[in-house]
Amino acid sequence: MRPAAILATGALALLPGLLSLPANAWDRQVKQGETLARNNCARCHAVGRAGASPLRAAPPFRELHTRYPVEDLGEALAEGIRTGHPGMPEFRFDPDQAEALIAYLKSLER
Repeated sequence: MRPAAILATGALALLPGLLSLPANAWDRQVKQGETLARNNCARCHAVGRAGASPLRAAPPFRELHTRYPVEDLGEALAEGIRTGHPGMPEFRFDPDQAEALIAYLKSLER
């Protein structure tokens, strides 16, 4: 077997493992975001794929992407998210937490 063919065969053998790394990282990030949502937001919002929000005025997280691009929440989550109604407390997440929460919101779009 020629050296180029050996390298190509070796690279193909490693490919499945390399392709799963981003998915595993994404899964971990989504899980972290789900934990943040359940710990910080579930008191008012439905944070899962089903169910009503405990606070009727609080939109379910699974519907947020229909209102605006959830990717745009990163800065607001990191700087301190505020809303126009007084009942919602201000939340401030570190950049990794904000990214994880956005990943979780995006996972609900499916």
